[in-house]
Amino acid sequence: MYARGLSTREIQGFLYDEYGMETSAEFISDVTDAILPEVEKWQNRPLDPFYTTVFFDAIRVKIRGDNGIVTPKAVHLALGVNAQGRKEVLGMWVADNESAKYWLKVFTELKNRGVSDILIAVTDGLKGMKEALEAAFPNTLLQTCIVHLIRNSLKFVGYKDYKAVAGALKPIYRAVNAADARKELDAFAQSELGLRYPYIAKQWIDSWDKVIPFFDFSQNIRRLIYTTNAIESLNRDLRKVIKTRAAFPTETAALKLLFLAIRKVEKRWGRPSPYWSAAMRELVVLFGDRITEGEENFVGDSEIIALGGASNETKDRPLG
Repeated sequence: MYARGLSTREIQGFLYDEYGMETSAEFISDVTDAILPEVEKWQNRPLDPFYTTVFFDAIRVKIRGDNGIVTPKAVHLALGVNAQGRKEVLGMWVADNESAKYWLKVFTELKNRGVSDILIAVTDGLKGMKEALEAAFPNTLLQTCIVHLIRNSLKFVGYKDYKAVAGALKPIYRAVNAADARKELDAFAQSELGLRYPYIAKQWIDSWDKVIPFFDFSQNIRRLIYTTNAIESLNRDLRKVIKTRAAFPTETAALKLLFLAIRKVEKRWGRPSPYWSAAMRELVVLFGDRITEGEENFVGDSEIIALGGASNETKDRPLG
C-alpha cells in the first residue's frame, strides 16, 4: 500500500476500516523503514563501467520541514542503458533545486561507483550542464532531450494552435540530417505559426549545438535511444505515486516511496529491443574502440531470436 502512494495515516485508516486493526502512523512508518537498508545498498551498488546512454533528469517533490513549511525539492535521476540494451535506474539524489553544480556531484558519484565511460548523455538543456559533464566524462556526447525541447516549445502555445504547432515541429526532428533540420527550423521560424510564437525557434536555435548530434544517428539508434519510453515513462510512473501526497514529512519518506516505485518499474523492463543488435553495431562504427567488441557486450541477433524477441513493454516508440 505504501508503494502505491498511500500515506502512513491512510494505511492506518484502511487497516482499521477493513480489518478493525488499530495501529499508529508511527508504527507503520517504522515498518516501512525496514526498506531503508535496501535503499542504501541499491544507491551505493557498483555500476557497470560502460553505458551507451544515460538520461539525466529531475522531478519535484514537496517536503514538510520541522517548522511545518513545505519546500519543493529536486530528485535527480539517472537512467542508464547498458551495452546489452537493458535499462536501469543508476540512482536518485535529493537537493534543494536542480543545478549543474549538483549534477557534477552526481557525475562524480557515478564515477566513484565504477562508471568510466558514457557514450551519450541526454539532458533537458540545463545551463552549465555541458561544463559539468565535461569535468567528469570529457568524451561523452551531450544531447538535449528532444522530448523536453518539444514540450518546452508547446508550453505557452494557445489551445487552438497546439496541434498545428506540434505538427509543424515534426519535420525538424524527423529530418534526415542536421542541414535539412536547420532548413525546416528556418522555414518554421518564418511561417505564420513561427512568427506568432517566436520564442519556439529561438529555443531550438539556442540549443542547436546540443540538438544536432541527434541527426548523426541512424533510425535504429534514434528509435532505441531518443524515445518517449525511457526517462519520460519513468517520470510519469513516479509522479503517479507522489501526486496523492500534499507533502512528504521527510526526504527519507520520499526516497522510500520512490525506491519502491522504481523497483516496480524495473520489473517491467524485460529484454532489449530486437533492434538493439543493429544499433549497437552502428555505435561501434561511430565510437570505435570506446566499445569493447565481443558477445559479452551486446545481445546478438541469434540470441534475440532464441529469446523470442522483446515484450511489448520493452519495445520503444519513436518520437511523434
